Amino acid sequence: MRRRTLLAGTAATAAAAGSGSLLSACGSSSGSGVPSLDFLSLAWQEESVKANKALVKQWNQQHPETHVRYVQGSWDDVHDQLLTSFEGGEAPDIIHDEGIDLTDFGSGGYLADLTKLLPAGLRARIPQSTWDTAAFNGALYGVPFLQEPRVLIANRKLLVDAGIPLPDSDHPWTWAEFEDITRELSHHGGGKAERYGTAWPMSSPVSVTLNLALTNGGRVLYKDKDSGRTEVRFDSADSAFAEMVSRQVRTDRSAPSSALSLGGGDVLPGFFGGRYAMLPLDFSYRQQVQQQAPDHFDWVTLPLPVGAGGADGGRAQGVSPQTLSVSKSCAHQEAAVEFIDFMTQTPHLVQLAQGDWMPPTGTAALRDPALTTEKLGWSTGMSIARYLTASPALGMRGYPEWSDKIATPALQQYYSGAISLDSLRGKLVRDGNRVFERYRS
Repeated sequence: MRRRTLLAGTAATAAAAGSGSLLSACGSSSGSGVPSLDFLSLAWQEESVKANKALVKQWNQQHPETHVRYVQGSWDDVHDQLLTSFEGGEAPDIIHDEGIDLTDFGSGGYLADLTKLLPAGLRARIPQSTWDTAAFNGALYGVPFLQEPRVLIANRKLLVDAGIPLPDSDHPWTWAEFEDITRELSHHGGGKAERYGTAWPMSSPVSVTLNLALTNGGRVLYKDKDSGRTEVRFDSADSAFAEMVSRQVRTDRSAPSSALSLGGGDVLPGFFGGRYAMLPLDFSYRQQVQQQAPDHFDWVTLPLPVGAGGADGGRAQGVSPQTLSVSKSCAHQEAAVEFIDFMTQTPHLVQLAQGDWMPPTGTAALRDPALTTEKLGWSTGMSIARYLTASPALGMRGYPEWSDKIATPALQQYYSGAISLDSLRGKLVRDGNRVFERYRS
C-alpha cells in the first residue's frame, strides 16, 4: 500500500511543501565534470529521511566519480509529478516509488529495463518471488527494497483478561477463530462499555480486499498466461475475505461500520481508549502506536490470521513493495544502478528498514539480529515477510481506472450494507472486465 496513507502532522506537511518543484531537473554533469544523478526519495519519517540522507552522503564520500543529489518528494502527489516530469523530459534519474506505479510508467516507456543492468550480487540478495513484484511483460522496472505485511495490533490486557491465548507466527489464528474471538471481545452496553473486537479501516478498500483475498486462495484479478488478458473474477475464494468483513460489520457487530471510511491512523485513538480490542494494520503503524499510546498501555503485534485454501497454509499476503527505478532518459544508467546496488546492500537495507519500520526484501537482511528482536513486534513482521507475494494488482494495465471508478465505490457500498454480494460481484466483474478490455494491447 502506498505510504501516503500514513502521512500525518509536520512530517507530511514538510514533505508536501518541499515537493512542488522537486522534479524540475534531471541529473547532469556538475561544474567539475563529474556526472550528477538526482535521487528522488519518498522517505518522510524523521528516522527514514535521516537514514536515506546518511547513505547518500556515504556514497558521495566513497564514489567521487559519480555524485548523487538527494531530492525530497512526497507520497501524496508522486504519481502525477512523475508523469509530468517524464512527459517534460525532466525526470529524476533514480526514482523511489512503489510497485503499483511500475506498470503504467514501464509500459509508457519512461523507465529503464533493468534486466541486463543489475549485478549478480544484487540479483542474489533478493529472492525471485520478490523480483516478480517489479516485473511484467518480460521486463524488470524496479528493485524492490522494502515491503509491508499486514498484522494484528492488539490490546494485550483485553485478550489476557478474557483468557484468550495469544497466537504466534508458527501458530496463527484462522480467520474463523478470529471471528469467534472478536465476537467474544465485543460488548454493546453503550457508553464506556461499548467495545468491538476489531475495526476495519477501509479508506482504501481495494488493496486490502485484493491482497487479503490471497489468504483464502482468491485473487479477484487474474491474468491469462497465453493472451496476457486481465480478467476479474469474484468466485467463492475471491469473495471469502470480503464476506467475512461484511459479517463482522453487519451481522456479528464485532466491527463498527463507522470505521469503514477511516484510515489506519484514525482508529488509533479508539484503540487506545479500549473501544477496539484489535486492529488489522500495516506493520509500520507500530511506530505510531509506540509514539502515541498512553503510558502503560499494553499492546502486542500478532500475526494476521490465515485462511483456508491459500498458499503457504493461508499465510500468503499480497504486497506492492517500495522500489528503486532508473529513468529511461537517465544518461548514466549504469552509474544509477551502481547506486541502487549500494543502497540495497544488506547493512543498508537493515538501516532503511529500521528507519521506515518495515521489513526489507533481502534474504540476509530479514535475518539480521537488529530486525529479529521481539521488541516492538519486529520478529513477527520478519516471520510473516517470507510469505509475502506479488499483489494481484501488480502488472495489470488498467488497474488504476478499475480501482478508482469501479472497485472502490462498489466495495464501499458492499461493506456498508448498501448493496448485496451479488450486486458487488456484478459491478466488479461485469463493469470491471469492460475497463480492462480497453487496455488490451
